[in-house]
Amino acid sequence: MKEENRRFSIIDEGFSVEGTVSGKGRLVIKGHVKGMVSGQRVVIAEEGDVQADVRVVELTIGGNYRGSIEAEGSVTILASGRCTGKVSCRDLIVEPGGKLNASVTAKR
Repeated sequence: MKEENRRFSIIDEGFSVEGTVSGKGRLVIKGHVKGMVSGQRVVIAEEGDVQADVRVVELTIGGNYRGSIEAEGSVTILASGRCTGKVSCRDLIVEPGGKLNASVTAKR
């Protein structure tokens, strides 16, 4: 197993972070984050609320997101997800029921 796949962090429900969050591996956000998020694979869980500029490889949105996304790979908005702001990514996936209210730029 690659080392990056073994790294797992969580900002749990009821926990709030204001500022910059960065790291390697997978980050699951169940709480509230305001500021800047950077990393590899970030998941905003259904109970998560993020108001931040995000720079990642992959982003999955199951909760509420507001801000600017810069993704090298994909952005996935799950059926429970809401995304508002700006999105720049290679692949954009919006499941039925997911809400996207953003300007979108496709990368090659």
